[in-house]
Amino acid sequence: MEVFGRPASGSKDRGILIYGMWIALLADQIHLTSGIAFILDQWHEYRYFLLLAAVLLGLAVFMHFDNRLRRERLTPSPAASTPEYGTVEKPGWLNEKSKSTILAEREDERSEKAEPYENVAMQFPNVSVRPRPGPKRVTGSKVDRKPKSERSAHRRIQPLVFFSSLTGTTEIRALALLNELHTLLKDHSSTVLEPQIHDLSYIDYDDFYVTPPKSHQIDQHVQYFYLLMLPSYNIDTTLDTFLAHLQETHNDFRIDTAPLSGLAGYSVFGFGDKEGWSTEKEGFCSQAIEVDKWMAKLTGRKRAYPLGLGDVKSDSERRLGEWRDGVVKALLDIAANGGLGEGVAGSGDAVESEEEDADEAAEPGTVLKVEARRPAKRKRQQKNSPVDDLEDLGGKSGDASEFRSPLPIDFTTSSLTSTTPQAPKAMVPVSSPTHAALTKQGYTIIGTHSGVKICRWTKSALRGRGSCYKFSFYGIKSHLCMETTPSLSCSNKCVFCWRHGTNPVGTTWRWQVDPPEMIFDGAKEGHYKKIKMMRGVPGVRAERFQEAMKIRHCALSLVGEPIFYPHINEFVAMLHREHISSFLVCNAQHPDQLATLKSVTQLYVSIDASNAESLRKIDRPLHRDYWQRLLRCLDILREKRFRMRTVFRLTLVKGFNIDDEVEGYADLVALGLPCFVEIKGVTYCGNSSSAGAGLTMQNVPFYDEITTFVEVLNAALERRGLEYGIAAEHAHSCCVLVASKRFYVEEKWHTIIDYEKFFECLESGKDFSPEDYMGPPTPEWATWGNGGFDPADERVDRKGKPKVEKLR
Repeated sequence: MEVFGRPASGSKDRGILIYGMWIALLADQIHLTSGIAFILDQWHEYRYFLLLAAVLLGLAVFMHFDNRLRRERLTPSPAASTPEYGTVEKPGWLNEKSKSTILAEREDERSEKAEPYENVAMQFPNVSVRPRPGPKRVTGSKVDRKPKSERSAHRRIQPLVFFSSLTGTTEIRALALLNELHTLLKDHSSTVLEPQIHDLSYIDYDDFYVTPPKSHQIDQHVQYFYLLMLPSYNIDTTLDTFLAHLQETHNDFRIDTAPLSGLAGYSVFGFGDKEGWSTEKEGFCSQAIEVDKWMAKLTGRKRAYPLGLGDVKSDSERRLGEWRDGVVKALLDIAANGGLGEGVAGSGDAVESEEEDADEAAEPGTVLKVEARRPAKRKRQQKNSPVDDLEDLGGKSGDASEFRSPLPIDFTTSSLTSTTPQAPKAMVPVSSPTHAALTKQGYTIIGTHSGVKICRWTKSALRGRGSCYKFSFYGIKSHLCMETTPSLSCSNKCVFCWRHGTNPVGTTWRWQVDPPEMIFDGAKEGHYKKIKMMRGVPGVRAERFQEAMKIRHCALSLVGEPIFYPHINEFVAMLHREHISSFLVCNAQHPDQLATLKSVTQLYVSIDASNAESLRKIDRPLHRDYWQRLLRCLDILREKRFRMRTVFRLTLVKGFNIDDEVEGYADLVALGLPCFVEIKGVTYCGNSSSAGAGLTMQNVPFYDEITTFVEVLNAALERRGLEYGIAAEHAHSCCVLVASKRFYVEEKWHTIIDYEKFFECLESGKDFSPEDYMGPPTPEWATWGNGGFDPADERVDRKGKPKVEKLR
C-alpha cells in the first residue's frame, strides 16, 4: 500500500519513458526521410534507364505467352507414312464404348471416306449427316481404293454414231455401220452398250457437243464414244453450221477448254470425191478433217482411232470396213483397260506436227531450243506439291532464258486468225460437181447462184398435149411460162424434192451477189435457147412455138429459195416492166424477207405439214426454229391477203402428212386466211435422196385419196366458220384448188387472173386488192368434178396414143 501511496515519483518515470520513445520515433522518421530522399535522388538520376528496361521486360513477357498460346491452338497433323500416329484417342473417362465397337466405327469411317459424297447426296437427298459424339478423329491413313479391275466392272461404253447426209448415201452407210456394230459387239454387252445413231441435222448441238450427255443409269458409270461419218461438200450444208458450233464452243471463254474430255474417245470417217478434189490440200474430205481437228481440241486429245478417208468412187467401202474394224478394237480396249492409255508425244493433237521426231533426231548431250509455239497440253500442277520460293523461281527462269527464244505477242489483234475478210465465194462454181450435176439435170446456170430450166409441161403445151394445173386454175399457158430462180440455195431438204438433192443449202446468204439485170437477161436467154431446141421435135405446133418466143409468165420456183436472193424486189420489178406476171414460191422459212417483199402477181407458201414434228420429218429444215418461222410467215401472209393473191400449197405424202392432220391444216388456214389452198399429191422422182428418207411409190397418194382429203378439209373449214369452197381441179396433176368465197361471184368461181388488169393496177401506183384483177369465170371443164383437162388439147398416154379422159 505504501508503494502506491507515492504518486509523484511514478508520474515522473512514465514521462521520461514516453519522452524517450518519442525521441526514438523522431530519430527513425528522420532516418526514413533521408532514405526516401536518397531514393528520389536516384530515381531522378536513373529514371530513363529504368523505364526502358521495364518496357523491354514487358514486351518480352508478352511475346513469350503469345507464342505459347499459339502452339496450344495448333492440331498436330500426322505424316502420310505413319497412319497410326494420326489417331487421337478419347480420354479414359470418356471412352465408354468397347474395343470392338471402336474398331467397327473406324472401319465404317474408312468406308464412308472412300465413297464419293456426290453419290451419297444423290441416293439420300433428304438425310442430314450428323457428326458422331465425342472428340473429332483426325486420321492420316491412305484411302483403300479398289483395284482398277474392280472399279471398271460397272463402267460401260455407249457408242453414238453421228452422220450428215444430203442425198441419203451417208445415211445408208451409217445405218449399215450401226447394224455391223450390233453384230460385232453383241458378245460384249456387259461392257459396251447397244450403239445409237443420230442425224446432225436434227439434234441440238448443246446436248452432245458442249458437254457429254448424261447417263440415265445411276448404278453404272457410262462413258460415251463418238463415231462421226461425214461427207464433204463445196456448198453450204448443215456441216458448216456444225463446224461453226464446234469452233464457237472452243473459243467461248465461258466454257472449259476441253468440255468433251469426259468422252471415252472419238473417231471420224470422211467421204470425198477425188475427181473434184484429188488431194486433201485441194479439199478432199476437208470438212471431215476440220471436224476431227476441233474434236481433238474439245475432247482434250481423245482420238481413239485415226481419221478415216474414203473416195466415194473407188475405195470408200474398203476404207470404211478397215476403219470399222479398228474402231471396234479401240472400243474393246477402252472397255477392258478403262481408258485410251498412254500415247507417244503428239498423240491426239488437233493438227499434225511439222517437226517429226525432232527429239529423237537431236544428238545426245545437246539442248533443243524451245520454239515459240504453244505446247499441245500442259500438265496440271498437283494440289499438294510444294510452292517454290521466289528466289528459286527467279533462278529457274534465268536458266531457262538461255534456251528459250522470246515469244512474239501481237497486241493489235483479238484472235489468232487473220482479220483480213475473205472475199465471198460463188454459190455454184463452174468447176464444181454441183454445177455439173445441175447442168446434167437440164438447168442452165446463170452467173454464180441462179438457174433456169424448161418445164415438161412447156414441152407438152407446145405439142398440144395439155398444160399444167396453173392453166386450169389461173389461166397460165405453160408454153408462155418461164421457170427460173435467182437463188439455187434452199433452207430445207424435203424428202419429196425432185431436184435430186444436189443444190446448195444454207440458212444465211454468204456468197457472191449477182446483179438482178444479169440474172434477168440470162434467164430469158437461157429459156429462149431451150425453146428453140424444141423446133425440130415432132408434134410441136407452129403457132404455139411462135407464142412461146414471148414470155408472159414467170414461175419463181425450181430448186432453191427465190426469196433468199437479196435483190428479189428489183428482179420482180424487171419482170413486171416487161408485163411478165410473177408467181413466187417460198417455203415459209424466211419471214424477214417475206415481210419486205413487194407486190407479186401471186404469192405461194409451201405448207408441208400441220405440226412441228411432221414438218421436221418431211421438210428436214436447217433452221432450228423452223416452226416458229413458219407461223410468222403465216401472220405476214394474213396481212398481205388484201394486197396480193396468197396461196397455201399443201403437198401430201402418204405416211408423212395425211393421216389425222386435216384439223391441223384447217387451223393453219384459219391463221393465214389465204385466198387459195392448193392440195397436191407428191410426185415421186425415184432418186437416192427419196429412198434414203424412206420415200417410195407407196407414199404417192391416189387421186381418190386426194379428193377425199379435200372434202374432209373443206368440211373442217366450214366448222370453223371460214368461207371456203372447192373451186377447181386438175386430175392429171393430182391437184385440187380450194378458194375463198371472195372469188365466188354470181354463183361462179373466178379463179382466173386478168393479167392486163393486174399491170394496169400496178402501174397506176395506187393501192389495189386481188379482187381488182380478178378475171373471167373459171372454165367449166376446170371446175370441181370435171377433171380439169383443156378440151382444146389432146391427151395421150405414155406411148403417145390418144387417151380418153374418164370423168368421175
